Amino acid sequence: QVQLVESGGGLVQAGGSLRLSCAASGRTFSNYAMGWFRQAPGKEREFVAGISSGVRRTYYADSVKGRFTISRDNAKNTVYLQMNSLKPEDTADYFCAAARAQLHTIVVEQRGYDYWGQGTQVTVSS
Repeated sequence: QVQLVESGGGLVQAGGSLRLSCAASGRTFSNYAMGWFRQAPGKEREFVAGISSGVRRTYYADSVKGRFTISRDNAKNTVYLQMNSLKPEDTADYFCAAARAQLHTIVVEQRGYDYWGQGTQVTVSS
């Protein structure tokens, strides 16, 4: 069982930055692929970024590529999402998730994830 707790959300002006953190319980964090998703009001939850176990491959949604960076610190059981050049359309609840995936594999589909956090709210004002 893995428990995930997100933090770091808040209100920021367009063009600003935020760093989200997701702290995971358990001793096998390094074995999980991790991902960030978001859900804006009235919209479906969507993939934002993913990072594999092992060599830490990363993958991003086109909408955030070049602006967001996902990273992980296995010693701290934490995955991060650095968000720069934020836009009003980035406003959403952001969720982290953990997947029991093969080594070095990034998981993009929501159904591929086994554990989810409760989310943290990000609001970007124009």
